[in-house]
Amino acid sequence: MTLQAADIVECNRIAVREAVRVVDLAGDDDWERDSPCAGWTLRRLVAHMAAQHHGFAAAARGAGHEAAHWQEPRALGEPARVHRAAAADVLDAFAEPGALEREFVLPELGGAFLGRRAVGFHLVDYVVHSWDVAATLGVEVLLPDEVLLAALAVARRVPADPALRGPGAAFAPVVPTPEEAEGAGALQETLRLLGRRPELWPVRG
Repeated sequence: MTLQAADIVECNRIAVREAVRVVDLAGDDDWERDSPCAGWTLRRLVAHMAAQHHGFAAAARGAGHEAAHWQEPRALGEPARVHRAAAADVLDAFAEPGALEREFVLPELGGAFLGRRAVGFHLVDYVVHSWDVAATLGVEVLLPDEVLLAALAVARRVPADPALRGPGAAFAPVVPTPEEAEGAGALQETLRLLGRRPELWPVRG
């Protein structure tokens, strides 16, 4: 699947707005729930998401090398509000003229990347994190096919080498697709490529 630069920005915008929607569904009793990210509660996951938004926004503006921009907020008195503000920051940054032609320094990925490629990384992150939050809450994530296919194209390019996956790495090890789940769709494949086990997190009726 080949996307124009404007398309990748729009797909990312849709994924980020879906992440905002599902985070906003969380109630006071939900923040300490376990999430699909091993060892992380929903509160910790949303703190990570907010930090990544601010980090990518800084990278789009030429300051991705500054560690302070990637730090998780220490206080999440209103996690959904904090996340919403961070999401607005990254969407504004990606929409700035010339952003996709700049180099984004992304410390977690070990280098600098052309803006369009960096936005692709952010896209796949927020397709998966939208699902992480939705799965924690037992609700469905709602993303159009073009966004899911764009994310899958990025996920398929992430190196699967076990030495580059796992604790301390940007991505969890690939989860093999069980026979009964083959052909389940772009989202399911993306989730497994990035270390999730969707069968363990059913939508609650």
